Amino acid sequence: MFHPSCRLVKNIAIKGLLAYHRGRASNESNSRLLTRKTFFSPIVSFSASRTASLSSCTGHKNIFIMGLPGSGKTTVGNILGSKLGHPVIDLDDHILKKEWNMTAGEKLSEIGWEQFVEEEGKALSSFSASGSIVLLTESSPMHSAAMHHVKQNGIVIYLDVNPEVIIKRLSGGRGNRIVGRGSGVSLREILRCRRKIYNKWCDARVLCDSGDSAEEVAANVLKAVKRCEDTESEVFVSTRNKFLPEDGSVSERKFFSDFLVEGLAPDGGLYVPQGGLSELPPREWVRLVDLPYSERAQILLEKCIHPADVPAPELYSMVKKAYADNFACPRIAPVRHLVHNQYVQELFHGPTASFRDFSLLLLPQLLAYCTSNLCNHLLLGATSGDTGSAALNGFSRLPEAEKRRSAVLVFFPEAGVSPVQRLQMTGFREGNLKAVGVQSDLAFCQQAVRQMLGDPKLTGHLAVECGAVLTAADSVNWAQLLPQVIFHASAYLDLVSQGTVAFGEPVDVCIPAGDFGNILSAVYAKQMGIPIRKFICASHQSGVLTKFMRTGEYDLRDRQLLPSSSPATEVLKPSSLERYLFHISDGDWQLVRGLFSQFERERYFKVPRALLKRMHQDCLAGWCSEEECLAAISAVHSATGYILDTRAAAAKVVADRLQDRTCPVIISSTVHPAKFAPAVLKALKFQDVAEDPFDQLNLLSSLGSLPPMHADLKSLRDPRRHKVCDANVSDLVEEVETVVRDSFLKVT
Repeated sequence: MFHPSCRLVKNIAIKGLLAYHRGRASNESNSRLLTRKTFFSPIVSFSASRTASLSSCTGHKNIFIMGLPGSGKTTVGNILGSKLGHPVIDLDDHILKKEWNMTAGEKLSEIGWEQFVEEEGKALSSFSASGSIVLLTESSPMHSAAMHHVKQNGIVIYLDVNPEVIIKRLSGGRGNRIVGRGSGVSLREILRCRRKIYNKWCDARVLCDSGDSAEEVAANVLKAVKRCEDTESEVFVSTRNKFLPEDGSVSERKFFSDFLVEGLAPDGGLYVPQGGLSELPPREWVRLVDLPYSERAQILLEKCIHPADVPAPELYSMVKKAYADNFACPRIAPVRHLVHNQYVQELFHGPTASFRDFSLLLLPQLLAYCTSNLCNHLLLGATSGDTGSAALNGFSRLPEAEKRRSAVLVFFPEAGVSPVQRLQMTGFREGNLKAVGVQSDLAFCQQAVRQMLGDPKLTGHLAVECGAVLTAADSVNWAQLLPQVIFHASAYLDLVSQGTVAFGEPVDVCIPAGDFGNILSAVYAKQMGIPIRKFICASHQSGVLTKFMRTGEYDLRDRQLLPSSSPATEVLKPSSLERYLFHISDGDWQLVRGLFSQFERERYFKVPRALLKRMHQDCLAGWCSEEECLAAISAVHSATGYILDTRAAAAKVVADRLQDRTCPVIISSTVHPAKFAPAVLKALKFQDVAEDPFDQLNLLSSLGSLPPMHADLKSLRDPRRHKVCDANVSDLVEEVETVVRDSFLKVT
């Protein structure tokens, strides 16, 4: 049986026995049993002008202010105390000094920093207060037991101030009094280490800089507290129904942890954040310019995922595991100047050499956290190659306990992936990880997966028999789009860091079409405040999306997929297009439902003229031929020594044709060129290229060109036989049942 604190979806016919959480609890080591509603005390109201309303934000909860020395904790704390009518307790002056009968500096000199931390931690562990503003010392978070006590008694707010600002504020010797700083240890190094510790304990972060007044910081602290308390506001809706009907009534709200597990909405639509993503003010973006990618990701994910679903310290751990050591390039998702005003963002340095790694190193961790320990889950996906290998790799990295309750099954068009992509997917030999070829195209695989995810008979059977939940591995799952928002934002911040643009100056982005998810992610980045002027959609050969973006007609009647050297750009039914139409129609779910209902009947729809006009305000679209793609690879290599992958080459052709050169354009390079080695070698005029993919990789590597050969591609496993199914949904269902049966023990 499932744990009683798991929320079971009431309608078994829709999703079977989905057992999962909206929060976490203290009686498990990972605090996984507390519901979202009780993660913090309930919020009543909030108004910056009325003390009574302000006080209701916290009730009897304490607000603990944490930050580096010189971050302004005392000033901000006193402003908060005045606004809220709460007492302000300075741990250093009001607690430690009285208990020790000496100042903290004197105590530190007397017993040394290690013993100081222990003594301070003991004092903090016995501290008791209610409804107060508590100012922690800079070293308080160094004691784990004390911080566990703190988090049980209030909300921890981290004043995250630029370390360079702190260094200036601590000039004149004040920095020498920081706990743990010994001879030969720079202040900058101490601050870097301390920031890592603060990331482990904060409930919410407030970005601060030298230009912020104390009153502004205090106001932002109150906003952060309000968000922590308000666990019901950040909801997700279906693109096809504002409210999801359940037993004839309006269903309960859907949160991040809900849709993460469900994947597809019960009405067949896709989940989207109601109201989109929150915009960051320019000053907060500027704070991210000099940060490494992993810290940018941490901060932006905190903005997009409510702490009641995934607390900030859990996100910190996940981001660290995902991005710390898994990328071949020291700078993750680096931006390189190509030619003229064109820049290329290299998204292929992850373990499977594609942009999908950014999502699928993170998604398995999120899914494992948001599901019950007693619930198995099968991640199901349709792939043109990159999603499959990235999903299999991502789940293979989970801890053993999580892997035992996880399985991945991806279907790929047998003739629609490159030899290297096939080797990547079929090289996984673990029992819970499987790739199956299908004698059809990607569109069939996608439709079959959506049909299975939405089949109540299948999902109910798997849940009852094996305690297994089906969820989506591809862009059907919005959580896969979210990490892509981050790398688009990071590309712009890199251009700011390089001095190419000042923050606020526009750029264009040119993105290979694919399933439209990567373009949609850039749209969300703009919604958050990145000044993207135009989204240029680049297709290769078939041009289905090009015609749609130009005319508003989406027409697959008698339309066949044209083979090319960039199969992932030849998606006839891009899943994220539905989300895009929902976004630019201002959430008109009735319109979206009508369009896609018509498409399911007729394989055709046309958007209203007003909507097409809105599309043309932001989006351009074009396509290139196979010959143009290969010529672009050759020309760029001759001019610069750089090798474009086939998708980025198609994007460059389209950018050359459509972009006006009045601002920089960032081209997304989503895969390493070696994934399509035969086409690249053909473009570089090699004759009689060997058919063996390993020989092709060695030949490409011998060129010594940029980008260098991806290490994981050079170490591909030997080919192995794999299962290939006919284009029959029942055969794919049988594969699902087999994987679930072989992977999971039955539960009662």
